Amino acid sequence: MKSILNRSVLILWFVLSGFGWISIQAFGQTNPVKTGLDVSAESNFEMFRGKKVGIICNHTARDRNGNHIVDLFYHSGVCTVSAIFAPEHGFRGLAADGGDVYNEIDSLTGANIFSLYGEINKPTKEMLKNVDVLVYDIQDVGVRFYTYITTMTKCMEAAAEDGIPFYVLDRPDPIRGDRIEGPMLDPKFKSFVGPHPTPIRYGLTIGEFAKFINCESYLENGVKADLRVIKMKGWTRNLWYDQTELPWIAPSPNMPFLSTAIAYPGFCLVEGTNLSEGRGTDSPFLKFGAPYIDAKTYADSLNALNCKGVRFEPITFTPVSIPNVAAKPKYENQLCSGVMLIISDRDQFKPISTMLLIIEKTKKMYPNDFTWRGSIGRLYGNDELKLAIDSGKPVIELIAKWKTENEKFRAMTEKYLFYK
Repeated sequence: MKSILNRSVLILWFVLSGFGWISIQAFGQTNPVKTGLDVSAESNFEMFRGKKVGIICNHTARDRNGNHIVDLFYHSGVCTVSAIFAPEHGFRGLAADGGDVYNEIDSLTGANIFSLYGEINKPTKEMLKNVDVLVYDIQDVGVRFYTYITTMTKCMEAAAEDGIPFYVLDRPDPIRGDRIEGPMLDPKFKSFVGPHPTPIRYGLTIGEFAKFINCESYLENGVKADLRVIKMKGWTRNLWYDQTELPWIAPSPNMPFLSTAIAYPGFCLVEGTNLSEGRGTDSPFLKFGAPYIDAKTYADSLNALNCKGVRFEPITFTPVSIPNVAAKPKYENQLCSGVMLIISDRDQFKPISTMLLIIEKTKKMYPNDFTWRGSIGRLYGNDELKLAIDSGKPVIELIAKWKTENEKFRAMTEKYLFYK
């Protein structure tokens, strides 16, 4: 009971802080969706009867009523929760971007909570010694450089190597499953924020993604997991997350709103420049700028690009360190000028294409101030963006190149889709 109360307090903290479980106003028709967790709970987890279960999860692993997966498995009485594995941001989702995640003990089940973000990012044989099956349940955002897909990959590899069945409790792609955008990852730029050759916005649910990488032999040394996906009910590819009637639970501290996730595929690229991406403010990835920017001129110039579905308003902001959210953000305690992104038509908005045009314009406006950071290649997936901008090559040529790549990717992944 104490653990359940603690988790309830945690939910309340997320709601009051604005960084967690919130109800959101849907645009257009909604479609009630049951996640893989909801579907599994309907049978009281019968498929796990008598098993010692290892659960890869964080704070997002809740059913539509807000019950956490660990609580549900524990109280089902049919199985034992023998281990818990935590990704970046930790089991409770309270560690800032890149922040330390530590091992601990779960107060309800007594199971070890093992960190998979740090020196160890893949379950070891010792961690799996009391595990019969591994279950993955984490809400993703459908973007290549969001690290949860890397954690899932590592766990699938460990399961394959140890002969342990690997279950994925499927969840929606919150930014629709029928949209693909961005360049393919060049294998030379493979990293923890780019594990597989996909576009930035890949248009797959996490269950579909697991099937894709398993069948395409993208696991280390070509191993194959005994993969079993518990599918959702009621989800279709054209749904935005707020049309599912599921509560929005911030997948990470700097992803407080669905609008953040919609912008994120493109606007995270700001991290690879010396512009502030808005970390340390109330609207990360929706605000960006720098001390050298003139807000009014900049907003006028970006609006003149006529990017579909968005406009830009001039603003000033001062990034500050926020405990468990933003540690020492760019331009900490410095006044920045820039813009606020206003999404006026999310169906028309193409975040990656838009950001490329923004970076191109910023470089032209502030050639002596704008600089790159070393992460741009890992985020973008290759060095073409930096080379194009620095040489004056129009980014529209890069954008045109994606169309063929994206069509090929969808054709390749078509056989892995569970939903229409």
